[in-house]
Amino acid sequence: MWGDAKTTLAALQPHLTQHQTEWQEKIAEENRDWTKENTWVAQTEADPINPRRVFVSLNERLPENAIITCDAGSTADWYGFHIELGPNQMGNLSGRMASMLAAMPYALAGKFAHPDRPVVCTIGDGAFQMMGMNGLLNVKRHWQEWSNSTFVVLVINNGDLNQVSWEMREAGDPRWDTAQLVESMDYAGYAELLGLRGIAVDDPEDIDAAFDQAFAADRPVVLDVRCDRNTPPLPAHIAFAQAKGLAESLLGGDPELGQVVKQSSRATAARLFARMGLTSDD
Repeated sequence: MWGDAKTTLAALQPHLTQHQTEWQEKIAEENRDWTKENTWVAQTEADPINPRRVFVSLNERLPENAIITCDAGSTADWYGFHIELGPNQMGNLSGRMASMLAAMPYALAGKFAHPDRPVVCTIGDGAFQMMGMNGLLNVKRHWQEWSNSTFVVLVINNGDLNQVSWEMREAGDPRWDTAQLVESMDYAGYAELLGLRGIAVDDPEDIDAAFDQAFAADRPVVLDVRCDRNTPPLPAHIAFAQAKGLAESLLGGDPELGQVVKQSSRATAARLFARMGLTSDD
C-alpha cells in the first residue's frame, strides 16, 4: 500500500481482527510479576532511605500529563525499574550516550516546549552539583512565565558518584573515595535561597507526603532526599563475572564492605522471596 503512514494505518485498522495470543498473555503476566518483585525490593530497609522506594512513590504520584527526565548513573537504574509512563506522559534520558548532566537541560527544554505541563527532573547529587545548580538559576528566572509552575527537581542525595562506584566493584576494584565521594551540601536550602521551595527528606515515612507537597506547591521545588549509596542496582539476572568482580572488590578492601554486603543481601533476599510468591506478612 502506498500513502501517508498515519492516514493509511488509520484506514486499515478497522479491517483488522484483534487476536489475543498466549505469547501476549505470558508477557503481560511476567510484566505484572516483575513490577510486584521490584516493588517488594523497594521496600527493603536502607540507611536512611532506599532510592528505589523514592521512585515507587514518584511513579504512583506522577501527574497524568507529566514530563519526567532522568540523568545517567544509578538514577537511570531506579527510573528504568520503577517509572511506568502512561499514554499522555513523556520521558527523556540520555540512554544511548549514558552522559551525565542531561536531566536538567532536558527538563528545562520540556518545560519551555510545554509550559502548561508539570515537569519532574530526577538527578543525582553529583550531576546536580555539575549542572543542576546552574540550571536552577534558569528556573528561577523564568518560572513565573510558565502557565503551570510545577517543576520538581528530585535530587538523589547519596554523597557518591554511585553508578561508577558499583561499576568499579563489578570490575573487581574497591571504591576509591578520592574520586567517588561528592561534597555534602544543603540542596533544599539552595532552592530556598533562590526563592523556590526546598524540601529535605531523611525519613522513608516522609517520602509520600513530600511528593504531595511538591506537586501542590505554587512554585518549583527541589526535593533533597537522603538515600543509601549502598543500595545495589541489581539487574534481573546477575552474571558470574559480575558476582566474581564484586566479591574481589570487597575482599580487596572496599571502604563500605559491611554496608554493601548488608544491602546486597537484603535486596537479593527480597527478590528471591518475591519470586517464591511470599508476602511481607510471611
